[in-house]
Amino acid sequence: MTVPRPEKAAVVAEVRDRLSASEAALLTEYRGLNVGEMAELRRSLRAAGGEYTVYKNTMVRLATAELGFDLADLLTGPTAIAFVGAGTDGSAGDAAAVAKALRDFSRANRALILKGGVLGNKVLSAEDLVSLAGLPSRDLLLAHLAGGLQAPLVKFAGLLQALPRNFAYGLQALIDTRSAPEAERTGGDS
Repeated sequence: MTVPRPEKAAVVAEVRDRLSASEAALLTEYRGLNVGEMAELRRSLRAAGGEYTVYKNTMVRLATAELGFDLADLLTGPTAIAFVGAGTDGSAGDAAAVAKALRDFSRANRALILKGGVLGNKVLSAEDLVSLAGLPSRDLLLAHLAGGLQAPLVKFAGLLQALPRNFAYGLQALIDTRSAPEAERTGGDS
């Protein structure tokens, strides 16, 4: 490819930097969406931890070539990128939540077409993007992991509590059986 002019080189560098800094970059075709629908889409993506930006395909093609990604097939028609980065609170971005927001918006607005994207170092197809949208959120996955780690510890704590409790029950039963013959002896003599 040819060397872009300085102003275009700045855009290529911006795209390259954003792709490098993002957890994921999800590509869509937005042909047919009006300004109000684009604003609504941007709001829903911002709530999910994404940022929706439109760049020229040639600039994105140059930036992805520098990073070693082959996205030429996805960069046809009007393309916008939903970048998944760190949240406003500094937490890691949730690519599944952004993909889910894109999928939900595309169900309501058929003009938005999911094309694919990049997750880490892996290029995603449109089917991969739909599968990613079907995953539970990061918080839910962490909750499942914590529950899985907690369950054996709770069982172990219950077993540790059962040992002295069962010993105390056994000891009480022994005391009760020993004191029962004494009660019969003293009760029978009176």
